[in-house]
Amino acid sequence: MNVFRLYARALALLARVKVLAWTLVVANLALAAAQFAEPVLFGRVVDTLSGTAVGAAFPWVTLGVLLAAWAAFGLFNIGCGTLTALYADRLAHQQRQAVLTDYFEHVLELPLAYHGATHSGRLMKVMLQGTDALWGLWLAFFRDNLAAFVSFFVLLPLALVLNWRLALLLLVLCVVFAVLTAFVMRKTETLQRLVESNYSELAERASDTLGNVALVHSFARVEAEVTGLKTVVDRLLAAQIPVLSWWAAVAVLTRASTTLTMLSIVLLGTWLHIRGLASVGEIVTFMGFATMLIARLQDAVWFVNRVFAEAPRLSEFFEVFDAVPAIADRPDAVDPGRLVGTVEFDAVSFSYDGKRPAVENLTVTARPGETIAFVGTTGAGKTTALALLHRAFDPQSGAIRIDGIDIRAMKLSALRRNIGVVFQEGLMFNRSIAENLRIGKPDATDEEVRLAAERAQAMDFIARTPDGFDARVGERGRSLSGGERQRLSIARALLKEPPILILDEPTSALDAKTETRLMAALDEVMKGRTTFVIAHRLATVRRADRILMFEHGRVVEQGSFDELMTKGGRFAELARDQFIAAPPGTAAEADAAAAAAGHPG
Repeated sequence: MNVFRLYARALALLARVKVLAWTLVVANLALAAAQFAEPVLFGRVVDTLSGTAVGAAFPWVTLGVLLAAWAAFGLFNIGCGTLTALYADRLAHQQRQAVLTDYFEHVLELPLAYHGATHSGRLMKVMLQGTDALWGLWLAFFRDNLAAFVSFFVLLPLALVLNWRLALLLLVLCVVFAVLTAFVMRKTETLQRLVESNYSELAERASDTLGNVALVHSFARVEAEVTGLKTVVDRLLAAQIPVLSWWAAVAVLTRASTTLTMLSIVLLGTWLHIRGLASVGEIVTFMGFATMLIARLQDAVWFVNRVFAEAPRLSEFFEVFDAVPAIADRPDAVDPGRLVGTVEFDAVSFSYDGKRPAVENLTVTARPGETIAFVGTTGAGKTTALALLHRAFDPQSGAIRIDGIDIRAMKLSALRRNIGVVFQEGLMFNRSIAENLRIGKPDATDEEVRLAAERAQAMDFIARTPDGFDARVGERGRSLSGGERQRLSIARALLKEPPILILDEPTSALDAKTETRLMAALDEVMKGRTTFVIAHRLATVRRADRILMFEHGRVVEQGSFDELMTKGGRFAELARDQFIAAPPGTAAEADAAAAAAGHPG
């Protein structure tokens, strides 16, 4: 995106406060015009004083009018400038927080596939640096930039009217600055983008390392990680220093131009005065003009420098902001309220890359009160199939319906309110235990929270915690064990009381005793609900009404536990690998016995 298009888009974000923004624009225009009155009036005062002959009547009236006008313009500039700066500051801060909130909401709505491919450290860095850049540009626009650019359009025509010969000096100065700034911009644009890419890498690497401190310590990686970070910092500085050097050269030339311009105006003004082509007051006025013009040119150079420095950050910010969620509500999406829970997968197929199917032609119906288990080796398609149910993705073909309604016709929030998910990894916010449990039901009473914890076999460790339900669980729940996090995840899903449950290896982090108690609790909770269980440990699905065996995205076997063991197929083979006994008298049992005796079945 072009740098100045980025700047224009940054200003366009102020549309929600356009009344205040346009008021500030008008105030800046008035300030820009009023500021030039002072040097003109000063010049008139000098001419009045120098044109009065010794002994002649002193023009008190003329001088009084000029001084009164000068004082009035000065007070106007002070008052209007103060109010403009005050409200510009308020506007910039308010809009920064508003855009930050919009960005945060937008990122949360992006699909899991996007988050899987984009580091969270980068997203955080883009949010903070992008909104900081916007805040700085908005503030500078209303405080300095707008007035600076308006000044050029007021000053140069005014100077030409007063004395075109002296005005040519100012025009030459503007041209030199424009050429110099364009040259430096071209030299530094690519380098600045490289600087920003290194900042992104720095944020990602630091976040990645801090998020895996246990791994760093266990493998004695502190020195290696610090060295890696220093390498990124060195690359960043190698790109940053040339950029700083170029803009430092512009700053030096700007200061030098101040002295040269003043000297040139005095010399040319003296020559013109001798020939009667310029008065002393005009020379004084143009010295004031030159001072103001150089200040405005410095503002302009600083503005261009800042825009180019912020352009990569703004570009990254808008790139994320423009990412379109793959999963979104249709315009006519409905909220069906609480669903009964009849789930139909109708010839559903999905592929991540468009080549190899992750789920292929899945057809199954689950009714309220039924428990359907999805089993199979890693990557067989189990988790993907159920991710389609809560619309982490949409299928490329087929349809998923709940109570006869295509889930794509429902509002996302409404669909997900009806589904409780217990992930294989116990995901936790760095908040209290009670806050983590209330994620699915913010208005749950203390008694409901306690009951859910009891049913999930979590009260024993909560009671041992000094602060009980008010104890913070640490970043990603690190102050808890894996089994404790998993039990809180289950309690959270139970508190939500959804008609549909998805259990993704719900007991993978539990010991055998706790698992037995928890499975008994889950059996009670699953009554009347449609439950899907993803399992690698087949012992956890013995009581499932139906088991679907997945291979390469397809269902290759289905039936009850005993039926599949009796078949002696892929499920029975997987069960034997996990040392699970087959029902007595089955072919699978004979094969298992033969294998144990050392003879092929």
